[in-house]
Amino acid sequence: MEVRPLDHVVIRFAGDSGDGLQLLGGRFAAETASFGHDLATLPDYPAEIRAPAGTVPGVSSYQIHFADSPVMTAGDECDVLVALNPAALKANYADVRNGGLIIVDDSDFTPRSLAKAGFDGDPLHDGTLSAYQVVALDLTAQAVAAALPYGIGRKEATRSKNMVALGLLTWLYGLPTKRTVDYLQRKFKSRPEVRDADLAAFHAGYNFGDTAEVFRFRYIVRPAKKKPGLYRQINGNESLAYGLVAGSHLANMPLFCGSYPITPASDILHELSRLKDVGVTTFQAEDEIAGVGAALGASFGGCLGVTTTSGPGLALKTETIGLAVMTELPLVIVDVQRGGPSTGLPTKTEQSDLLFALFGRHGESPLPVLAARSPADCFDTAVEACRIAVHYRTPVLVLTDGYLANGTEPWRVRQLDQQLPIEPNFATEPNGQAKDGSPKFYPYQRDPVTLARAWAIPGTPGLEHRLGGLEKNRSGQISYDPDNHDAMVRQRAAKIAGIVRDIPDLAVNDPSGEAEVLVLGWGSTYGAIAEACDVLRADGVNVARAHLRHLRPLPANLTDIVRQYRRVIVPEMNLGQLAFVLRAKTLVDVTSYTKVYGLPLNVEDLTDFIRAAVDGRPSPQEEGVL
Repeated sequence: MEVRPLDHVVIRFAGDSGDGLQLLGGRFAAETASFGHDLATLPDYPAEIRAPAGTVPGVSSYQIHFADSPVMTAGDECDVLVALNPAALKANYADVRNGGLIIVDDSDFTPRSLAKAGFDGDPLHDGTLSAYQVVALDLTAQAVAAALPYGIGRKEATRSKNMVALGLLTWLYGLPTKRTVDYLQRKFKSRPEVRDADLAAFHAGYNFGDTAEVFRFRYIVRPAKKKPGLYRQINGNESLAYGLVAGSHLANMPLFCGSYPITPASDILHELSRLKDVGVTTFQAEDEIAGVGAALGASFGGCLGVTTTSGPGLALKTETIGLAVMTELPLVIVDVQRGGPSTGLPTKTEQSDLLFALFGRHGESPLPVLAARSPADCFDTAVEACRIAVHYRTPVLVLTDGYLANGTEPWRVRQLDQQLPIEPNFATEPNGQAKDGSPKFYPYQRDPVTLARAWAIPGTPGLEHRLGGLEKNRSGQISYDPDNHDAMVRQRAAKIAGIVRDIPDLAVNDPSGEAEVLVLGWGSTYGAIAEACDVLRADGVNVARAHLRHLRPLPANLTDIVRQYRRVIVPEMNLGQLAFVLRAKTLVDVTSYTKVYGLPLNVEDLTDFIRAAVDGRPSPQEEGVL
């Protein structure tokens, strides 16, 4: 059989949420990573806990884009769709490129199942799929035949169809099998009958591809070139958890995470709970308020306090975040954004919490806000948040989103001894004198450069002091003096504004040096923006791009950069929140490109929008209401 080389492939696996799609996609992604491909993934979960089987709302999917060159997004259109039932086909076939391959499990294409999925007829025979290459196979029957001899029931045997599909695609793209075999042996070690059934189904799918002569070609994607180092596949929640642990070790402080489970942030708490052996304490609180309160209390006691949440959970934490601003204690708050408002789209992605992160507290209570741009970048963003929180004695809010949290990519493992240490500089001696000349500790005596207050761990002899939500003066005494309150409010604001001295200038990617249009983004739009600009540059279109990690304070050179360009486009998965901030900050009328689909930005649509802006043609605007 002829083996054809490809430079990249986008595959989507889809089926009922009980079909093991995330295991199927995750294992395929792991094999491509171990082979050396660069990759990006997009798991997609139904929001309903138990959506009816066989219906479109109950469809789960896992998309992977792997290539022999850098991969920036999980892809727009699919080259291959593997649909394990009619509903999965209905929900996803329109996203397959013309001429793409659709592999369908046709075991349940009955009139009843087709009607339940929303088909008027049989799409395998009525011309619905005429634009695609269609291979219809009874994957369920293969799974049952392979698995039944190992002592499991027929119903459980049918669940191994995901392993048949995994074996088939592993063969089709020339990937090794050993790691998957080893994984299944480890995962189901305590259930040997399930282990053996899944292994048999996996090999059945692989052998079917090798012997059935259903496909004209096999395909191979060469490994990608990467910087030397140790790599592992990682998702954003794992990456962020490891970054928090790294930050605590760099500061030589125990890490305490107080959180309440909420989609899609829960896995950060889960991951941290596995790391007790490296000095991590986790507390699953009864609600969001208790979680952040416990984390702030841990910071008061000398730990690095962390709390994690998503969507409406951030609203519940705001009163305690205000207390963290007032007490000037380090606290890292992670908000994994999801579609809203209210419960909204709890399993989907969005960037709609930016204005809430910047301004969503009562009183004058500024705090630093950072945003990660990719799953791997969540690690570095978390370390940066820990550094700022400890150095400046402030709560720091880190924004990711559902796309980053669940998406995976290769990550080059960091060495802690190559990271700069974080110095908490706890106070150990009195820093002033009382009126009678005796030594005294003043908790709000500030560093003349950073304006960070002195921080003493409670119980340190001679450094007794007060902290709390009521306004204090330098000595820590409650003060209602108007001049003191005005001074303290301004000092807290100046401290946050002064963090700009530690923020790198915004770097602009403009190879030609002649671009008149700048595409400026933040968070997970990074990949779509980079890919769109690469497509345009390949067509000879000059366009510049830049990306913000620090959203408060903004980089010192931001205004100068924005004013250099004829037009600035700000793509966002909201109704223009960063654009609103930039207009106020720079007095430049930036152009919003906004989508709130609950999905990552589509690269093709963004490319067309930017091209029109460069050409000076009118573009369809989706301006927000801000």
